[in-house]
Order: sequence, then C-alpha cells, then structure tokens
Amino acid sequence: MSQSDNQIEVDDKTGRVSDPFVMFDDWFKQAQASEPNNPNAMALSTVGADLMPNVRMVLLKDVSQGGFVFYTNYESAKGTELLKTPKAALCFYWKSLQRQIRIQGPISEVPPEEADAYFATRPKDSQIGAWASDQSRPMEGRFDLEKRVAKFAAKYALKKVERPPHWSGFRLHPLRFEFWTEKPFRLHDRLVFLRDDVKAVHWTTQKLFP
Repeated sequence: MSQSDNQIEVDDKTGRVSDPFVMFDDWFKQAQASEPNNPNAMALSTVGADLMPNVRMVLLKDVSQGGFVFYTNYESAKGTELLKTPKAALCFYWKSLQRQIRIQGPISEVPPEEADAYFATRPKDSQIGAWASDQSRPMEGRFDLEKRVAKFAAKYALKKVERPPHWSGFRLHPLRFEFWTEKPFRLHDRLVFLRDDVKAVHWTTQKLFP
C-alpha cells in the first residue's frame, strides 16, 4: 500500500483530524496488526442496470491521496456496472477494533501500465485464473472451469502470462468518508469528512448522532 507514514494531523481550531487519508492510514495499520484475515477486505457497492444496488467483498490493493484501488474482470457484474455508472461506495469493518469506515465517490480506470505492474506481482496460478474465468457468467459445471484452467496453464507453461485485456483496476476517488467507532450503550462515535471535488485539498468535517 502506498499510504502516508505521517501521524494523524489535528486541526488547531477544531481539534479534529484534518486529513481523512491520514486517519485511514492509522486505522488500517492497526487493522493489519489485529485482524486475523484480510484486513484489506472491503464491501464494494455499485449501481446495476436496473438501478438496484449491488454489493460484494473485494480486496483493497493500493491507497494513496489519489484514491482506493481494486482489480477485477471488466466483464464481470461489478466491472460492467462500474463502466456504465462510474460511482461506488466502499465499507471497511474491523471487528477486532470495533471500527468501520464508509467511503463514497466517483470511479476511474487505472492506467494500463499500473494494471500491468500489479498483474505481474500476482501468483502465476492467479494470473491464469484471470484468463480462465468468465467471471459472473453461467457455468454448467466445475469441469468447465477446470478445462479452461488447463488450457491456459498449457498456453503459458513456458512463458510470461500477459494481463488479459478484460482484466484491470478501478480507483475510487473519495468525496465522503465516515469513520465509525463502537461505543457503550450504542452511543457510537461518527465523524464525517466531505469535499465537493476530488481535486480539493481541504475537507469539511462534522460529527453525526449515532
């Protein structure tokens, strides 16, 4: 993850954290130390063609001031939905910390060279899986998938696996963060960061009733 190593910055006038990315970095580092499995797991919510929301778990692969990056098959349900309606919401929940972060914003595609660089770091079996799986489409039986895996494993047995043209990444550019901390008697703490434009440097903050 390409996160900042800075300490949490606090506004001198309000006493609140001034940069939600720095606060995310602090919480995420704590989650990496306390969560037993996949601290980078996040719920991704998209908008379907019928305007119904659609949610599933994905893995965060990079985060910076530019946004939150994850990778997928562009022909999958989430891929087609994001290409048609490029906006989404994320939700991290770390039970060990009793904390949650919700993030909303527009989506953009990562540059091809960035996707190539990440794809090259994946295990070869995962690279082959990206070619073999017609993600989100009907499958008659497990044997269909196994045949496709065998086909592409043979094709790339002695050479580098190229990134499939239909497999790449998306970056969510936050316009809104909400940091939630569980408190006794359901009097939870909620802190929201807002900005009107993804290029804006300054955020407004507000506390919410639980």
